[in-house]
Amino acid sequence: MGCLDEGHLNGDLENGVSIGCGEVGFEEEAETDIAAIEDAVRVLLLGLGEDINREGLRKTPLRVAKALREGTRGYRQKVKDIVEGALFPEAGLENNKIGHAGGTGGLVIVRDLDLYSYCESCLLPFQIKCHVGYVPSGQRVVGLSKLSRVADVFAKRLQEPQRLADEVCSALHQGIKPAGVAILLQCTHIHFPDIESIFFESNQQAWVKTLVLSGSGIFEIKSAGVWSDFFCLLKFRGIEIEKIHLIGSSDQCWCPSLSALSAKVSSKIIPVNPAMVTAVSSILNSLGEDSSRKELAGTPSRFVKWLLNFQSIDMDVKLNGSLCGGIDTLNLNREVNFNDKQIHCELNLPFWSQCEHHILPFHGVVHIGYFLSEGFNPIGKSLVQSIVHFYGLKLQVQERLTRQIAETIAPLLLGGHVIVVVEASHTCMISRGIEKFGSSTATIAVLGHFSTDLAARAAFLQRVASATTSGGQ
Repeated sequence: MGCLDEGHLNGDLENGVSIGCGEVGFEEEAETDIAAIEDAVRVLLLGLGEDINREGLRKTPLRVAKALREGTRGYRQKVKDIVEGALFPEAGLENNKIGHAGGTGGLVIVRDLDLYSYCESCLLPFQIKCHVGYVPSGQRVVGLSKLSRVADVFAKRLQEPQRLADEVCSALHQGIKPAGVAILLQCTHIHFPDIESIFFESNQQAWVKTLVLSGSGIFEIKSAGVWSDFFCLLKFRGIEIEKIHLIGSSDQCWCPSLSALSAKVSSKIIPVNPAMVTAVSSILNSLGEDSSRKELAGTPSRFVKWLLNFQSIDMDVKLNGSLCGGIDTLNLNREVNFNDKQIHCELNLPFWSQCEHHILPFHGVVHIGYFLSEGFNPIGKSLVQSIVHFYGLKLQVQERLTRQIAETIAPLLLGGHVIVVVEASHTCMISRGIEKFGSSTATIAVLGHFSTDLAARAAFLQRVASATTSGGQ
């Protein structure tokens, strides 16, 4: 169970946070912070060897600044303003009936609240499925939407899962004065790919997941019967209670950037650019954080190491050598027989990339199909996977990634008849503006015969659909 600090959130509940950007009189401060973040982002882009004036990147610093400000708006919000005025009288059981219900002891649960937060260890966004329960007391209940809004206030800060659960639990307990509050968070963090082996393996882990709990009042004792009710009402949400991870003060490795493997991998790339590290520290301070805070001490370096995954370094040489080897494996003296319609497929090839518009990760799978007649050798899967990773590990947009993969594979095939489909989840879709959880984006590129043969395209897309439905993705 998460431990609660009864007093540390009083400032939030009574007076809100001292930073008040977004209110009248604070517009100038907000503009100053945004300008400072823009300058820092330009330093990061230059550190990656990018041309900050090229189309696609020109407005990236402003887009990033606005997204970060929006994604950390919780520092500038007041919990008290949300809870006050949202408490409503509700009677309990009438005529001295035995039991608990209504405003005197009936358990209330709001499930499946989709939230996101920024990981304080690496600055990457992580997704949260939040479940909130409370037991009313004093014959009053709170407006259900307020439970979500209070949770969102604390999610919109740099966080780690257990502290987030504890802060939401404590704020609700102090604001509502219930008999008890229960919080369960299902948190999902993008994994840090192993760059050293990524060109040779396709089984890289995509997500790191954890479950955390926090409880107050009658929920402080995990064995209490009310927890049984809470868990039973969540069981059909696919939650395995026995897998709940109770993070303690000595266990802070939920973030992949803190794992031994990630530290080993990151150290093999290149030394961290001090100017980039200073720029990230500046961003933290502009968001209202203290970059010298113990939990944030290594965050700038870890974020820069993540970004450097998407800088083209020795991967050019590695890819070019592979391409030469791939061409030699083909029988170029034969002709493609379109009549047999034999389409060779490489499906569910994983990739990671970084959106050049918001400097946020996106990842997914690539499906590739091409005609292969009798006597032809297919392109080696390791080569195809290397091509995917080569173009993924850059500042990218999905449409360009799809086209580049198709145009690189086409010369390896007689006639260049190839079809490529990329399916991806974009963190920019959840961590800014629209906040559209569960959405995914599909893009397609068709070259050669696939551009005119509708039946061939349909046959390939059906195989993609079948692979996805069967769990291949």
